[in-house]
Amino acid sequence: MPKDDLPVRLPEDVTFDQPGNPLDRHPTWKHVKCPHCGEAAVRETDTMDTFVDSSWYFARFASAPGAAPLSKEAVDHWLPVDQYIGGIEHAILHLLYSRFFTRALERTGRVSVTEPFAGLFTQGMIVHETYKDPNGKWLFPEEVEKRADGTAVKVGTEEPVTVGPPEKMSKSKKNVVPPEVVAETYGVDCARWFMLSDTPPERDSEWTEAGIEGAWRFTQRLWRLVGDAVELSDAGQARPEAFGAEANALRRASHKLAANVEDDIDRLRFNVAVARIHGFANVFAEAIGAARKAGDQPPADLAFALREAAEFLVAAIGPMIPHLAEELWVALGRDGLAAQSPWPAVDPALLVEDEIVLPIQINGKKRAELTISATASETDIEAATLALDGVVKALEGRAPRKIVIVPKRIVNVVV
Repeated sequence: MPKDDLPVRLPEDVTFDQPGNPLDRHPTWKHVKCPHCGEAAVRETDTMDTFVDSSWYFARFASAPGAAPLSKEAVDHWLPVDQYIGGIEHAILHLLYSRFFTRALERTGRVSVTEPFAGLFTQGMIVHETYKDPNGKWLFPEEVEKRADGTAVKVGTEEPVTVGPPEKMSKSKKNVVPPEVVAETYGVDCARWFMLSDTPPERDSEWTEAGIEGAWRFTQRLWRLVGDAVELSDAGQARPEAFGAEANALRRASHKLAANVEDDIDRLRFNVAVARIHGFANVFAEAIGAARKAGDQPPADLAFALREAAEFLVAAIGPMIPHLAEELWVALGRDGLAAQSPWPAVDPALLVEDEIVLPIQINGKKRAELTISATASETDIEAATLALDGVVKALEGRAPRKIVIVPKRIVNVVV
């Protein structure tokens, strides 16, 4: 429209007696002359921003009545939504419109809540390098070959490629990775694992080939570890009366894994949960190695601990790589779906540390570490601290003026 003809005012004599856009049914408003050529033309009738259109869907989903837009009783029961998770582009307009609509619905007596969402979490974007050929044309990642010397060329040619910094994936700049290519090459579980493991979910994450390949290797390792545990243990194995040191150490690691990963997921710390699972895989592999040294039939206590550890591990990875988890669940001889099984029951006694490691500072500078019983008295900690070689050397024969012990945290020696 020419500037002089703005703003275009909407008609007030519209009707809402039938579904659809009322502007489409208006007899005159949409039929105009083209301001440029003078021929008959039709105005655009889709005048509502998509964010506005979707700003009360949560109230509809919470009730889904037959003919009415929403059910006040149902909305009042279910809302506010416990947790809203969305990209940064949703954190302003969509949130703003949703809050406005909810207040309007409350003012007109249609709902009782004034806030649609109890919690907001803004997730980061997936970013990727950008590529341009010598003519400035954007290239897809699969059109680019990276050389060992750090240069890049167009696939099948020697044309140099300009590599740009990582940016939000967009079709216009072609820095996208087709999901079907990732699924066919590595599997969707690997894609999920890599995206969750790379960075905290509130920060941007860069998609790299090395990262997805690392995720693929780790999923293969999980398959082997659980397979080894199945070989060395029996389903439904009776719990032994006592556990040796190796079995007890593995059980402690398994129960801590379940407790910590549950907490991490509740707090949306997915990358921390992934890191814990990586660490546990190392402990699990060491226990499997110890069991193999014992022969085809490891001790009953270690066999039980291996089977329990495998089940705890499958539960821990389930929310993040569900397809592999279900396959492993079947391999363990379990019925039903892993996703529908209760979270592992954690034994609180196995979460208690037998020993703790205390950093030792002398005049504010770390000089040593002390490994001691978690139940040691302050007198025992003080004596053990002064006997450490690093502390003896740092004191150079001088007596400490004061020793400050922060329980289970740190020991400060003041000289």
